[in-house]
Amino acid sequence: MQTALLAPTATLAVLGGGRLGVVLARALSDAGFAVHGPLGRGARIPEVDVALLCVPDAEIPEAASAVRPHVRLVGHVSGATQLGDADFSLHPLQTFTGAESSDAFHGIGAAIAGRTPDALAVAEQLALALGARPFAVDEAHRASYHAAASFASNFVLTLLDAAEELASSAGLRAGDARRILAPLVHRTVDNWVATGARAALTGPIARGDARTVTRQGEAIDEDAPTLRPLFDELVTATRSLAAAPAEPARAADAEEGAA
Repeated sequence: MQTALLAPTATLAVLGGGRLGVVLARALSDAGFAVHGPLGRGARIPEVDVALLCVPDAEIPEAASAVRPHVRLVGHVSGATQLGDADFSLHPLQTFTGAESSDAFHGIGAAIAGRTPDALAVAEQLALALGARPFAVDEAHRASYHAAASFASNFVLTLLDAAEELASSAGLRAGDARRILAPLVHRTVDNWVATGARAALTGPIARGDARTVTRQGEAIDEDAPTLRPLFDELVTATRSLAAAPAEPARAADAEEGAA
C-alpha cells in the first residue's frame, strides 16, 4: 500500500484470543477486512498491513517487537497504556464477554491516538468501520481516562453487588434483587446522562435527611458489617456532590425523589 490509510483489501492480524480479541476479529472481518486471528501466543505472524494487539498491557512492548517485522502499522487496544512501541491505539469504550456479535461496536465510543497523522487516521478509519464513534484522548492523561471507565463500569458493579447483598439481608433472593433494583439503576443512569450527577441526585443525602442515613449505617453494621467502610466513604462523597452547585435550569430537579 502506498499510503497509511487502509484500502478495502487491507489485511489485519489480531493478536490475543481474549474477550475483546475474539469479538474484534469477528467484527473487523464482517466489516470487510481480511483478518488473521485472533492469534494466540507463539503463533506465526503473517505478513499484513496492520496488527492489533489485544494482549495484557504488560505484554504490549514484547508483542509489538515480535510483529513489527511483519506489518506496516502496529496498534494496541489498551485504554490505560500510552502508545509506547505502537503506532496507534484504538480502545473500544465498552465491556465485552467474548460472545457479542459484530454490532457490539455500533454506536459506542472508541478512544484513539496516533504517533503520526496517518496512523491516527488509520485508528479512526478502523473505529468507523466497526460502527464506533472515535474520539481523541490526551496521551498524558490516558490513565485518568481509563480510570473514568473503571468508575463507570467496574466500580458500578462493585456497588451493585453491595446493593444485592443488602437486599438479600431483607429477604430477597439474588435474582429477585437484581430484577427489582434494575429499573432504579436504569432510571438513575438515564437521569445522569440527561442532567449530570448533581441534578439527578435524589434520596436522603440530597434531602438532608441525616437521621435516615444514620439508620442505614446502623442496619449495615448489623446485616453486612464489611460494607460499612464503603458506605461511609460513599456518604462522604455524596454529601460533597449534594453540596455542589447545580445547573440553574436543573436545580429544582434534585429536590425530590424517593431513592
